[in-house]
Amino acid sequence: MAGEARRTSAESSQRIEYVQLDGLVAMKISKHCHEEAGGVTDFAQGVLLGMVDNRCVEVTNCFPCPRHGDEEEYDEQEYQMEVLRQMRTVNLDHMIVGFYQSAPFGSFFTRPLFESQFSYQDNIEESILLVYDPIKAQKGFLSLRAFRLTEAAFKLCREGEYTLDSFKNNKCSYSELFEEIPVQIRNSHLMNLLQCELSEMVPSHVGKQFLDMSTAFSLERQLQATMECVDTLNQETNKMLNYQRQVMRHAQQKQVALAKRSQENQLRKQRDEPLLPEDEIHKAFKPIPMPPRLDSVLLAGQVESHCDQLSKFSTQNLAKLFMSNALQKKD
Repeated sequence: MAGEARRTSAESSQRIEYVQLDGLVAMKISKHCHEEAGGVTDFAQGVLLGMVDNRCVEVTNCFPCPRHGDEEEYDEQEYQMEVLRQMRTVNLDHMIVGFYQSAPFGSFFTRPLFESQFSYQDNIEESILLVYDPIKAQKGFLSLRAFRLTEAAFKLCREGEYTLDSFKNNKCSYSELFEEIPVQIRNSHLMNLLQCELSEMVPSHVGKQFLDMSTAFSLERQLQATMECVDTLNQETNKMLNYQRQVMRHAQQKQVALAKRSQENQLRKQRDEPLLPEDEIHKAFKPIPMPPRLDSVLLAGQVESHCDQLSKFSTQNLAKLFMSNALQKKD
């Protein structure tokens, strides 16, 4: 990839303290996500371009990626390289610094996204993941959040074994998969001046409905998404419980078989007959493979994210209710 030539040591990733995003890039991401992501299950994805300046990742441009199935012979890597070649031709920024994805209701704790971020971060040390929530933006709250894999999650993904022991050895839990990085949106001085002039031209009653409480739809859908995550997490927990029951039953059956073999060998020894080999029991009672734990850990992180979103929405609504109640008493 284009960023492989500027890979640095592992210490350089620790210097990333914030992400600086151009206002035009934020508008392009918003436009793409609102056009492509029509529902909760649909998502839009694209590549971020820019540069790394000491402790800051500066995003100066981006381009969208076609959805899978839009083209019969779509190769994502070939498509990205062709776009980068075209940008290099017209002297635009063509250094990859990560990718963005839409996440309705903050649903971004998925295995494909986790593995995609690992792939980017493995090839480009400073790469970031930018998550945009189109549903929340429609309600007047711009949601642009930047994430990176933590060091523990990166090591866990590099090993490729998502067992209980691997999570324990790497000291990684659902709350330590991603680290959030502050995002700053930067505009030119002329754009800031234009915005100041436009704000003065907007009537006082337009765009200032501070007591607008039309967030019931968002709260309802957020609750539904949380319930679905909890149900799926419960299914993953039941799989783990069934595995533990099978292991216990397997161990008990193996102990009974070993006891019978020991008794049989004692009888054979008394009769001067050859003893039964131990390999037969080990072949008959092979260890049961443990189900991977990555999905359950991601689901737990998603539930926590949904709870945080619900808490923020509820806090805002409660504050509006108290403000409107105070205004009514004053009148």
